[in-house]
Amino acid sequence: MLKDSTIWLMAVLIFTIFSGSSLIYAENITEEELGLRKENLYDEQSTIPVRGEPIQKEPGESTPIERAFENSPPLIPHDITGMLPLAQTENICLDCHMPDEAVSQGATPIPESHFVDLGTGEDLKGKLDGDRFNCMQCHVIQTAVTPAVANLFKGDFRDEKGKYRSNLLDILNEGVETD
Repeated sequence: MLKDSTIWLMAVLIFTIFSGSSLIYAENITEEELGLRKENLYDEQSTIPVRGEPIQKEPGESTPIERAFENSPPLIPHDITGMLPLAQTENICLDCHMPDEAVSQGATPIPESHFVDLGTGEDLKGKLDGDRFNCMQCHVIQTAVTPAVANLFKGDFRDEKGKYRSNLLDILNEGVETD
């Protein structure tokens, strides 16, 4: 004897078959219509990634760019031609962005969190944490590009200062209870 759920499922299936429902008779969709790229999914030969034009302003000529959300790494608002590669012993970014130099250079100073070993909490007394020398691991140059999908995300900030400066070290343990 069939269970009620089996009878119900068979009835839905028979109705679907005879009603011409789109569950069975789906409209043919080509591979090129499936994704955002509108390319054949099995042929990557003609696929060219979207590339934006990098900002060409020299350091000091650009305006700081608002962060995407609180404590997100800010975008690099200037051209970086000739500034790479970055190494632990040679990093041209530090010439302008170390806190002592940043004010006179008109640059955004490296935040305090970069001068603390976040694993141990040790204050490195003005010495950059060894894991932080590769600036472009987190910071990328701004480019002018039209995105494939509109970004409607709007980040929240505690205050106006947070749009351009980090407060990570101040809030890192917020809400954490210790014994």
